[in-house]
Amino acid sequence: MGRRGGCPVATIEPETATQVLREALSRGAGWAELFCEESTALTINYEEGRVDRAVAGRDRGAGIRVVCDDRSAFAVSDDLDVASLLAVARAAAAACAAGAAGSLAVIRERVRLPAFQVKEPPQTWAPPQKVALLERADRAARGHDPHVTQCAGSYREQVRRLKLFNSDGRWVEDERVYVRLTVNVVAAKDGVVQTGLRTMGMIAGMELFDGSSPEAAGREAAAQAVVNLFAAPAPSGPMTVVMCPGWGGVLFHEASGHALEGDTVVRGYSVFAGRVGEVVASPLVTAIDDPTQPGAWGSYYADDEGEPARPIVLIEHGVLVGYLWDRRNAARYGVKSTSHGRRQSYQYPPIPRMANTFIAAGDVDPASIIAATGRGFYARDLRGGQVNPVTGDFVFTVSEGYLIRNGKADEPVRGATLIGNGPEILKRIDMVGDDLSLAPGLCGKGGQSVPTTVGQPTLRISEITVGGTAAAGGG
Repeated sequence: MGRRGGCPVATIEPETATQVLREALSRGAGWAELFCEESTALTINYEEGRVDRAVAGRDRGAGIRVVCDDRSAFAVSDDLDVASLLAVARAAAAACAAGAAGSLAVIRERVRLPAFQVKEPPQTWAPPQKVALLERADRAARGHDPHVTQCAGSYREQVRRLKLFNSDGRWVEDERVYVRLTVNVVAAKDGVVQTGLRTMGMIAGMELFDGSSPEAAGREAAAQAVVNLFAAPAPSGPMTVVMCPGWGGVLFHEASGHALEGDTVVRGYSVFAGRVGEVVASPLVTAIDDPTQPGAWGSYYADDEGEPARPIVLIEHGVLVGYLWDRRNAARYGVKSTSHGRRQSYQYPPIPRMANTFIAAGDVDPASIIAATGRGFYARDLRGGQVNPVTGDFVFTVSEGYLIRNGKADEPVRGATLIGNGPEILKRIDMVGDDLSLAPGLCGKGGQSVPTTVGQPTLRISEITVGGTAAAGGG
């Protein structure tokens, strides 16, 4: 990401924003928005005991959006000077022309949002200190087992400074700080190669590494690769499946969460469309999206339309109670935004997206869930998969799995997949642990990628199809 020219975001004040918004409304749009951003980022890739690549950069610009009835236009400027913003506003207005100029409210008092308790901003650490984090992860991974042959790590930080103004008079400022470290490990033996992966990340500063060490990430990634190296082929067939806490929540995120986002509901593409008030899951399931979780990777105080963030219950004791909305799709549906209008950067319009989505904790000791499962499968880690949001059908890859025999999950197997239907699986959850955990990830949709958090406690699905390469009946 290279540095771009133009004025810094700090120079955009209400007077300038008023001019730009008036121009955006000049051809008859009913509503307009100016979203300004300045971001800095650093990425360090570490491989084979050395820095392989380091990239630092700064980007700034603005997106201008106008809405007229069911039509909208969006235009971008990578320069924040007044003349450039006015030119882009005129272009957006012309693309959404409708007649007489729309109304413009007076921009009210600024809402400046606090950062999420950033104790040690990334810029307070020198680059060699950040490289040292990757070196520590590398040493721990290689020292875990002699079968580890390769280790690659990546450190990334980003600071986003945002200003948003709209024709309703809204003025919001925000700063978001992200820090993430990822470790990839390869283990090999007799021509068999397996991999392991661990990621740690928060919307926070370098204090991320106070509670979670790079060494732990390196050892866990190496342990996963080595376990799979010596694992037997996974069996296939219908089984009782115990899902891991934390990253196991990616199954709900992908197989059900996207179908609860407002644009899929409005378009009729969602398996949950029109079903509010219906039982869609086991009564043990309560699903929540909460952007206000302190430090969680997908958190924010206001979404990218300036709507104050708040927790949203999606499913309550098995009953569908709501969806996730941005401003525009909510208006189409006749409801209000739930503060889930998100965008990758100023170069994109907002769309409804998940933030921190999780299944709430139950009251069962997680160890007793496995102990109560005489025969089955324990999915300790997932790596993603494919989902049809219209039907909820999915296929997920298990990156670390174990057979459960006699209430113990101590027989590793590899090459397993989970095959099923999201809404049907939700109804088959029959035990929910008390060990809720969250895990960071990046979610792609509509050509945009945003930080999201998935999560859940340990939970049990009474039956799901496990795909594997061994004969059926092993579970």
